[in-house]
Amino acid sequence: MLLELAQWMSQDIRAFNVFNYITLRAVFAALTALAISFAVGPAMIRKLTAYKIGQSVRDDGPQSHLIKAGTPTMGGALILVSIAITTLLWSDLSNRYVWVVLLTTLGFGVVGWVDDYRKVVYRNPKGISAKSKFFWQSLIAISVALYLAITASLPAQTSLIVPFFKQIVIPLGIFGFVMLTYFVIVGTSNAVNLTDGLDGLAIMPIVMISSALAVFTYVTGHAVFAKYLGIPYVPHVGELAVFCAAMAGAGLAFLWFNAYPAEVFMGDVGALALGAALGVVTVIVRQEIVLVIMGGVFVVETLSVMLQVASFKMTGKRIFRMAPLHHHYELKGWKENQVVVRFWIITMMLVLIGLSTLKLR
Repeated sequence: MLLELAQWMSQDIRAFNVFNYITLRAVFAALTALAISFAVGPAMIRKLTAYKIGQSVRDDGPQSHLIKAGTPTMGGALILVSIAITTLLWSDLSNRYVWVVLLTTLGFGVVGWVDDYRKVVYRNPKGISAKSKFFWQSLIAISVALYLAITASLPAQTSLIVPFFKQIVIPLGIFGFVMLTYFVIVGTSNAVNLTDGLDGLAIMPIVMISSALAVFTYVTGHAVFAKYLGIPYVPHVGELAVFCAAMAGAGLAFLWFNAYPAEVFMGDVGALALGAALGVVTVIVRQEIVLVIMGGVFVVETLSVMLQVASFKMTGKRIFRMAPLHHHYELKGWKENQVVVRFWIITMMLVLIGLSTLKLR
């Protein structure tokens, strides 16, 4: 929207040509998302509190969590609103990748919103059924995967890129690409949701990973940089740097309210949507393996749940004191802040390793 306005005004005032630079718009997108979240956040928290849209807490978990009962949830809606407005303001709206990522994010957000709404308003602890949630997630993810597969114009857009090796590119074919895309989007969405169990635990890794993905999208969409770095060039994908910057800015502002002791929780509306956003951006820039590296905390949290369930069903014994993994460390005696900050530090190291794959090939 603002890009089109700037381009129109640049016909008379050349200084407005500066807005054609993706990097500048990405910076403004991050600042705009920050400003929107900071401006709207306090009022939203007051409304959620007034409507008694509060979080329920399991009584079989760490006892320190019982004081969190009643804390407003569904705060992820603030993040999604900030991202949507900012993306519409600063992105090139003729770019199809922008709409693919934005609609995927909002689609998963709707699924999460319905789930949260049933939990906190109708007092249904199960929300929507697991089958229904999985169905809608799958429908969105497969639709996105098919669209990306059908519109792919280069072989690299449907191939698996192996980091650290220039020459290893694995052609997936349409079916393989669709399946991989489906698992990345749905898997990342649910992995982030599982991780979102402590104050600030999930949102800061999202900020760090989305910031790194902004770099990946920019260089992947730049023919010269892509050739120099030995990564696949995907035309027009650089515009997603604006979206990623908006996600980082909105997430950072949300952390202001979500830091311990949290004034508001993200809820499924935020966790499912932001996880899906990370997944679909990663698929478009062909860096699925790098996402596994950078999102190592999300991966380990998910694996801890899978192993716990499998072990209990097969042997009747639990591997961890409680799953997901962050609760295991709490029950071992770590304070909540220790778990959160240490997981942040691990994510920061993993993100740096992920960024290093751009050059170490």
